[in-house]
Amino acid sequence: MNPIDHNRAVVATREEIEPEAEPTRSGPIGWVQKMYERHPAQVLIVVSELALIAFFSLVSPYFLDLGNISVLLLDASVYILLALGLTFVIATGGIDLTPGFGMALTGVITALVMTNVGGPMWLAITAGVIGGILAGVALGTVNGFLVAKLNMQPMVATLAMMLVAWGAALSITGTASIPLNDYRAFLELGNGKTFGLTNAIYLCILAAIVAHVLLKHTLIGRYALAMGSNEEATRLSGVNVQRWKWRVYALAGMFTGLAGVLMASRLASGKPDVGQSYEMYAIAAAVLGGASLRGGKASVFGSVVGAILIATIRNGAVHMGVSDQSQKILLGVVVLVAVYLDVRRPAQEKA
Repeated sequence: MNPIDHNRAVVATREEIEPEAEPTRSGPIGWVQKMYERHPAQVLIVVSELALIAFFSLVSPYFLDLGNISVLLLDASVYILLALGLTFVIATGGIDLTPGFGMALTGVITALVMTNVGGPMWLAITAGVIGGILAGVALGTVNGFLVAKLNMQPMVATLAMMLVAWGAALSITGTASIPLNDYRAFLELGNGKTFGLTNAIYLCILAAIVAHVLLKHTLIGRYALAMGSNEEATRLSGVNVQRWKWRVYALAGMFTGLAGVLMASRLASGKPDVGQSYEMYAIAAAVLGGASLRGGKASVFGSVVGAILIATIRNGAVHMGVSDQSQKILLGVVVLVAVYLDVRRPAQEKA
């Protein structure tokens, strides 16, 4: 065979065996494609949120009004704080059902301490805020003791503590609210605005930054993800799994305490009957944002967007005239979708 013909045959054979590489897209589409490959859950939830915003803005001309956006973000702020705490718990492969009524209890403790501390106003407010946060940490610490030390199932243990928190909030107040109308400076947190947006969203931004740093750049975040991926391997590597799991639940309790403080400020009172179903919304927000109920995966950014998505659905439903009962059905479906997507993720990754 002619040497030239031989070389051509070799080249033709290589072209048949080695398929041509797909060209890499440049520009915004290429960037989105790369982001989707790395963080599919986060990209999907952002796209879903944008689609919801577009839909509700077409349905109601008032949806994109700055005042309504501020209300939406105020609603989302409590979900965000609760979802941030649950992000760490879910990362370990656990679950926490106390955030809803735990928020009610910590809000009541905030109001109780604030109204019973003498001295200047700033001292009472400071004591109330610290008391509410510490109450949340205490609740989370008890959860951690039950789960990590006594080796109880997280769902059963936290379900029992949810009822304890609810009963404690009702018992402390005698089922009545503790008014905080005289504490104007404190009420600015949940009702005041800066640059047209509610002050609560600035608290959430700060909390999200702290949570991201903790999850990605500190031992508690790394160990939480490691325990969720393979708890036995984490234990064999020398990590005190019991101690760090305990700390994770205490951290989640701290975020519950923050949510309770914010809710007390927003309602201008410590109300023992708030928070029903909030833990479900927070769990859905974290799972929609990429956290896996099997553990080992979590995203602070995804949890924040997931919480905003839940608030968007509720806000948009109000603009559409959907009844409160129907909203609960709709949000129940959202929770089911979140769990279904979590079940489907391993199959999609293997495919």
